[in-house]
Amino acid sequence: MRLMIMFDLPVETAIERKAYRTFRKALINEGFVMIQFSVYVRVCASANSAKYMELRVQKFLPANGLVQTMMLTEKQYLDMHFLLGKPLDDVRNTSDRTVII
Repeated sequence: MRLMIMFDLPVETAIERKAYRTFRKALINEGFVMIQFSVYVRVCASANSAKYMELRVQKFLPANGLVQTMMLTEKQYLDMHFLLGKPLDDVRNTSDRTVII
C-alpha cells in the first residue's frame, strides 16, 4: 500500500515559506520520498497503517493551501507510466522488507 501526498502551498510571504519548509521536513521525517515537486509517497504495510499515517500528517498541516492524499495499492503504483525521466531508485521507495537477525 502507498500513501501519496500532493500539496500546493502558498510561498509569497516569509511566514508562508516557513510553513512550507516545516511541512516538507515533517513529511520527510515521517518517511515520505519526493517523486515530483510537491508530490511525496510513502510505503505502508496495510490500508490501516496508511490511514494512521494520514492522521499523523493531519497533525502538522499548514494553515493555508491545498493538501490531498491518495491511497494506492502496490499494483496501482507500479502501473504508473514514465513518459519522460526515470523512476526513483531509492530503497525507501520499495516495498521490499529486510529482516536483520
